[in-house]
Amino acid sequence: MLRSLSTAVSGLRNHQIKLDVVGNNIANVNTVSYKSEVTRFQDIFSQTLRGATAPMKGRGGVNPMQIGLGMEISSIDTVHTQGAITSTGRETDLAIEGRGFFVVSNGQQNYYTRDGSLVRDSSGVLVNANGLKLMGWVGEKTDISQPLGYIHIPLGEEMIARSTTYVGFSGNLNAAALVSDEYEYDAYVYDSLGNRHAITFEFTKTGDNEWEYSISHSDGDIEIEGGGTITFTEGGRFAPPPDGAFTFSFVPGTGAEDLDVEIDFSAITQLAFSGNVIAREQDGFAPGELVSFNIESTGVITGTYTNGMVRQIAQLAMAAFANPQGLFKMGANLYDVSSNSGDPRIGLPGTEGRGMIQSRALEMSNVDLANEFIEMIIATRAFQANTRMISTSDEVLLELINIKR
Repeated sequence: MLRSLSTAVSGLRNHQIKLDVVGNNIANVNTVSYKSEVTRFQDIFSQTLRGATAPMKGRGGVNPMQIGLGMEISSIDTVHTQGAITSTGRETDLAIEGRGFFVVSNGQQNYYTRDGSLVRDSSGVLVNANGLKLMGWVGEKTDISQPLGYIHIPLGEEMIARSTTYVGFSGNLNAAALVSDEYEYDAYVYDSLGNRHAITFEFTKTGDNEWEYSISHSDGDIEIEGGGTITFTEGGRFAPPPDGAFTFSFVPGTGAEDLDVEIDFSAITQLAFSGNVIAREQDGFAPGELVSFNIESTGVITGTYTNGMVRQIAQLAMAAFANPQGLFKMGANLYDVSSNSGDPRIGLPGTEGRGMIQSRALEMSNVDLANEFIEMIIATRAFQANTRMISTSDEVLLELINIKR
């Protein structure tokens, strides 16, 4: 039997597989985060008809004589180039700009994906279209040494408050005031339960470039420990105290924690102008409810509350692999670890070669239709050429059969 028949059959079989790969790429041209595949061929073993001989005794060397016996597929590689990023406007849609994969879990095993089409389920956890939960670190502080957990965003469920630890003043104390002249300013602070406490600061001039301050609570039964002397330079600027910052403390008496508050007078001046000292800022908040959230490029999820607070809710995790082409495709836009992909290096977006996150956007397929159609034409013509080889071999066999008639 002619060798050309089996050789052509190997060409038919493997070009059919290439057409299957091209067809799969074209079918997934609009699949979110799909990575195209490319087929590579190699020849198989050759039959040696004559070996090579070395030059000797004035005679030149002779090359080997071999006949190839066909071809086979050497690899079907996944092309992990960046797909186009398209804006969607949905706050839970995420795209990775650069290398890396999101980590999702079915409760028993972690999988990896670049598909950031996410929604909040009934419990407030971020999940993909198949219900797999997005993984990361929950809380205000990110400790990547801790185990991964589910990303929970409790919109309309969580209420928080924060006690005051800092009060900053600005404005002016009148340098033209007489000794013992007083100036009062009413302020407020919050305790750890969100209760608001009205307090009064009283500034009394005690000498040139020197003022004393005292603090009282609107409830006369609550005593505030704090007070001291504020000194200014000859130019009317605040002179920092040699013994450190100004503070005051008191016991709210509402079941809340004791308050220890730092006072910042560094923005106060003493010039010959009317007194207008005000508390420009304090860092306490009344109780507030989580109403919205935002996912930053570093994967930090921040929540905004009705009381104006903005704080970190969670931190997304991102996985990177030494050889992403070695990952198993599991369907549903998921990948799993293989023996040649390397272990996942889980960390923060934007670190150690991991990409950044683009919120309100999705990464589209990286399939190049023009290239796929060209590959289709090449594979089709190669398939046709191999069929012609089979037809020709068949004709030769027919002639051999018809020798004796």
